[in-house]
Amino acid sequence: MNLVDELPPGLSGLEQLRTMIAMGGRPPIGETLDFSLIEAHEGRAVFAGTPSLRAYNPIGSVHGGYAATLLDSACGCAAHSRLSPTQGYTTLELKVAFHKAITTATGPLRAEGRILSFGRRVAFAEATLNGSDGQLYASATSTLLVFER
Repeated sequence: MNLVDELPPGLSGLEQLRTMIAMGGRPPIGETLDFSLIEAHEGRAVFAGTPSLRAYNPIGSVHGGYAATLLDSACGCAAHSRLSPTQGYTTLELKVAFHKAITTATGPLRAEGRILSFGRRVAFAEATLNGSDGQLYASATSTLLVFER
């Protein structure tokens, strides 16, 4: 099942995100990496996930791509929340800073994305990835292209 294909047409970006949450589903990448969109507000999106051993790299910690994916999703969906029914977006640039190693012992993580500015063609967003202990594990800034579909 692809939740994105099940969304009714004509919804704004924020309505799409809130419908996903209400349906109890998640986009396909969330199925793959076991994380979910848990909050959507205008200009803000929050994801939650708990990394498992499936996300480990060869040195015995969670691969940086897991954190980057959560941060990219949070930045992207913060922008998504500002889209009209006829707009789309894509990430042009993502810069990630890793502040602390993530392991399965880290437990649940929360990625919170916020729009810094949203123009006709470009949006800028930032996101933080925190543990349930409040510690900052990673952060990101993102540049997103906004376009008509």
